[in-house]
Amino acid sequence: MQRGRGAGPALVLLLALGICGLQLASAKLTVAEITKDDRSLILVAEPFGFSEDGRMNITVSDFMLWSPGEVKKNGPYDRVGFFVTTPAVEGQLELDLAEGKCPLDSQDIAITLFTFDAIDPKKGSVSREFRLFNMLKDYTGGEFSLFFANCEPDSAIDFTVEVALYNVWGDRFDYLPVGEDMLPFIYFTMFIMFSALGVVWTLMVIRGKQDSHKIHYLMIVLVAFKSLTVLSQAFMYHTISIYGDAEGWNIAFYIFTACRSFLFFLVVILLATGWSYMKPFIAPREKRLLMVVIPLQIIANCAIIYLDEFTPAAESWFTWRDILHLVDIVCCCLVLFPIVWSIKQLRDASETDGKVVRTLVKLTLFRQFYIMVVCYIYFTRIIVYLLESTLPYQYIWMAAAASELATLSFYIASGISFRPMPAGANPYFQLTEEEAIELTKAENEENP
Repeated sequence: MQRGRGAGPALVLLLALGICGLQLASAKLTVAEITKDDRSLILVAEPFGFSEDGRMNITVSDFMLWSPGEVKKNGPYDRVGFFVTTPAVEGQLELDLAEGKCPLDSQDIAITLFTFDAIDPKKGSVSREFRLFNMLKDYTGGEFSLFFANCEPDSAIDFTVEVALYNVWGDRFDYLPVGEDMLPFIYFTMFIMFSALGVVWTLMVIRGKQDSHKIHYLMIVLVAFKSLTVLSQAFMYHTISIYGDAEGWNIAFYIFTACRSFLFFLVVILLATGWSYMKPFIAPREKRLLMVVIPLQIIANCAIIYLDEFTPAAESWFTWRDILHLVDIVCCCLVLFPIVWSIKQLRDASETDGKVVRTLVKLTLFRQFYIMVVCYIYFTRIIVYLLESTLPYQYIWMAAAASELATLSFYIASGISFRPMPAGANPYFQLTEEEAIELTKAENEENP
């Protein structure tokens, strides 16, 4: 079909660019290069859940401080350094900066790790390990963000920083934060559940082969790639937990995610337009929607995953994150249009062709599918985000579990609605008594 021609080149280009750039990402072992950055406050590492023996390794090198006119500024550098704080008081930091206060002086809301006075001019670098247990009174664990502060007025900064955040459990290092250490188990459990769903659906399609359509076989492929996606996620997080790096599993995750995103939106749009059920073709406007939405959705999803592997220290990190999430939501809303078009066509048909019963059954089915898609989009794009933002850090894994369970429920509900059935039992092909009589007469005339 022609709909594949628009998505294919974009997908290949995306995967090629992604795989070529994967070496720059380093998961929980963060490497950031800051070049002539004049920001007073830089988020180096997002909130990380530390256990009772939570630790941080920070290595800074190639440090330079520039004053106006591109002239290298000499020390002291006691107003430039790193600190940690809890996510709850991050908003206060911005207020303090607006009032001319330096976060390095705000010991009530921030813990200064070290300033750049500690850098040896001969070596040009400094490496330190910090144990939160030694820095906080009555510490039993918590969630902290790592920031860089430059309180020197009218200056810009150059440096390279390597950060390792991890927890120690006995003699084992765990590079996953508390709350995310459940993710390998969550995703492997979901792999088993999606695989079981794929087996059940495949058996249904095989047993009802005479009543199966092309869309049913496409749904088998979708479930298979979804299973591979969560399996690669399970191994990716397990590897990060041990080594601090995905060790290549992120490449598999990118590929399976791209294929799964392509198939998911393709299946939703084809179901919404009645392809291979009511009609064996795709209308021109539906083809245009496919060629726009699917490549854009794949690029947005993979770019979001790829962006999450980098430190937010880059100036444009937050801007790109917000843009990509907006694109993802817009694409999800666009897939609702084919369902609305189908509902409108069926409503018009019920008023003109006289086949009210059959048309109203189809209309009800499409309305149910519309509600399912809306609920799925609302839950996975908004509710899950709210869960991630509001849950205590120890239970952040529940947001990922809720998202995967919602996806599983959506797949099951869609499968029940569009499962292979005999023509007489299928809502798409249910006939009135009058239509059944006419069909019987036509068959008798063809086969006397």
